[in-house]
Amino acid sequence: MKCSTTGFEGVLLIEPVVIDDNRGFFMECYVRKEFEKFGITAEFVQDNHSLSTAKGTIRGMHYQIHPKAQSKLVRVVKGEILNVVVDIRKGSPSYGKWLGHDLSAANKKLLFIPKGFANGYCTMADDTEICYKVDEYYAPEFDRAFRWNDPQIKIDWPLSDPILSERDRQAPDLSGVENNFVYEGS
Repeated sequence: MKCSTTGFEGVLLIEPVVIDDNRGFFMECYVRKEFEKFGITAEFVQDNHSLSTAKGTIRGMHYQIHPKAQSKLVRVVKGEILNVVVDIRKGSPSYGKWLGHDLSAANKKLLFIPKGFANGYCTMADDTEICYKVDEYYAPEFDRAFRWNDPQIKIDWPLSDPILSERDRQAPDLSGVENNFVYEGS
């Protein structure tokens, strides 16, 4: 496996070793001892699988607050997404900034997103499926969302009229959502 840093401390792009042959391919998506070498010590407790049937669907921006904050390991098993991560750690030099990563079934890359970052994505193909591991159970009372097109964050999405859930359509700006993450420096 190969691990690359991104513009955000702790957000990592992982490229697994893919073995192709006439039958298809094989890859190891998660190997604890390899991830520990990259500094990822999250103990994953839940796997989630999401299907978005239409290209142009945006899901996000989502996170859970403490004490049920989640780190995520995201991969696309069918289709393609622009995965967006926003730093929501108060006091961070990159607070309110965003990074986008192209993840697809074809490139097989994984994205590790630690606690303190919101996550969302836009599907770039019909019938896109995402699988992601989390290190804390889903807790609706700690679940939060802010607006996909928050004018202070200015995410450069590849479309202006996405398919959204009612929750995402009505989400407030980041400044109007509870957020108990604090940057602790490195």
